[in-house]
Amino acid sequence: MIKFTKMHGLGNDYVYIDAIHQTIEKEADLARFVSNRHFGVGADGLILICKSEIADFKMRMFNSDGSEAEMCGNGIRCVGKFVYDKGLTNKTTVTIETLAGIKTLKLNVKREKVETVKVDMGEPVLAPEKIPVMAIEEPVKNLKVKALDKEFTFTCVSMGNPHAVTLIQEVQNFEVERYGKILETASVFPNKTNVEFIEIQDKEHIKMRVWERGSGETLACGTGACATAVSCYLNGFTKRHVFVQLLRWRARNRMEERR
Repeated sequence: MIKFTKMHGLGNDYVYIDAIHQTIEKEADLARFVSNRHFGVGADGLILICKSEIADFKMRMFNSDGSEAEMCGNGIRCVGKFVYDKGLTNKTTVTIETLAGIKTLKLNVKREKVETVKVDMGEPVLAPEKIPVMAIEEPVKNLKVKALDKEFTFTCVSMGNPHAVTLIQEVQNFEVERYGKILETASVFPNKTNVEFIEIQDKEHIKMRVWERGSGETLACGTGACATAVSCYLNGFTKRHVFVQLLRWRARNRMEERR
């Protein structure tokens, strides 16, 4: 029997397992099983909290298809709450080893429980070979990719994991699933990519929907929100400080919003 905790950040939900005090095997198979929303727990993926020799803890994050990802912004915030609330640490500044490097978390504790977590996401990576994306220009701001009947123009950014951000006129009603699954695996993205479909409201407000690599459309993506903010500033669409409103299409033509 494996003990787990189900947590979410802005609706971006994962199954969290203490892999320090439990032995976890066949992680990819386990991720696929627990993520299934009909026959498993139901989640966007699986996150393991492990021992680290270079930080306080190590986070391993698996998408719902079993693939291992470098980083997850919402997931790492939940890891911060997990390790403190479960008594694995009494620190309010915690370092977490990820495949995208060591991230530092600041825990806001009230009544002996973590209420909010602030994460230093690190500097965005703009070099195409490090994102990675098959392009020559740096930064990559005019990458053309065709999917079905549409051609998209992408700005590409890595926040430890690859992101491709594209401007859409009306993102609320856009067919994210139809195009996202094709763009994710486009040949110009050697490691696949997360795809952000965005709509600019004004210089301080962006609407965003996200197709996550290995998981499909999700309610939120922390690294994606950061990549979106970076790409919009690079293109002169917004100021440096912006509000990113995360959207997802729901059944019966209803839009669920996450802020």
